[in-house]
Amino acid sequence: MKLGDIYRTAVAKGVREDVRSDAEIQHMLAEAKHTYEKLDAEEQPYFDKERLTNPYSDTRICLGDPDLEVRGLITGIDMEVGEVLLADRLREKGAPIDLILAHHPEGPGYANLHEVMYMQADLWAAQGVGIAAADALIAPRAEEIRRHIMPVNHYRAIDAARELGFASMSCHTPADNSVNAFVLRHLESEAPRTLDDLVKSLRHIPEYADGARKGYGPIIVQGSGSGRCGRIVLDMTGGTEGPKEALDRLSAAGVGTLVGMHYSEEHRKHAEKLKLNLVIAGHISSDTLGMNLVLDEIEPQGVEIRCVSGMVRVRRDA
Repeated sequence: MKLGDIYRTAVAKGVREDVRSDAEIQHMLAEAKHTYEKLDAEEQPYFDKERLTNPYSDTRICLGDPDLEVRGLITGIDMEVGEVLLADRLREKGAPIDLILAHHPEGPGYANLHEVMYMQADLWAAQGVGIAAADALIAPRAEEIRRHIMPVNHYRAIDAARELGFASMSCHTPADNSVNAFVLRHLESEAPRTLDDLVKSLRHIPEYADGARKGYGPIIVQGSGSGRCGRIVLDMTGGTEGPKEALDRLSAAGVGTLVGMHYSEEHRKHAEKLKLNLVIAGHISSDTLGMNLVLDEIEPQGVEIRCVSGMVRVRRDA
């Protein structure tokens, strides 16, 4: 399977599972095109043309020819320099590894992570929060994240991959969209009544069961196990954690329980004041589930997959 096809398959999976409508995504891509066309010749080289066809700024081919035939890849949640060296060692032992596929973004995907956060406004709007208020809430938080990650050395792992002859790619929001949609469908099917029921329901998913056995399974961080869930909302996509003020709007809109990958202590304390239930499904488990759903569309094309850095491969029938 060609590297470009792997990339396009991941993006297409993300679009199918996106919380936004197709019309909203197409509008976003059209806006990017309009922005590019308005740039003068001096500015155009600095515009990321992938924005014209890919709505996820944190998902990119970081290194490699899109026409590269990928026989095998190594993937994990965090693919840093150590994992690149591991890939090289495995290749020395005969493993057909051409691509290093990271979930958490590297390079340009990490530098522009903040751009995908704006989709959180659409997630909140779907729950009854006014879109104007939602947009106003997410904008300062996204800019905060932008400032926070600006000093980071974004290209360390990519530079290591270049020196060792690997292609490199990040797949973040498409995987997060996939886990968000998958878990929502699962919970709608099982309809847990209480928070204890919800945790048990999550453990019916192999990745969360594995996390529970390893000590980082689903956990109630705000609310009583015997308390009723009320309306359950999945909060697993959109780059990274949004502002705590969004909890006020969601609670006022009638949301009873938020299920996310992770919540800060500041968010937990704020939810406690609002009597809003919070359940952490598990960060690495959720990322693993999302990546597995994407890999289910890549592996059947003949790509050999090796998992490291927190990833445990679970295959599902298409």
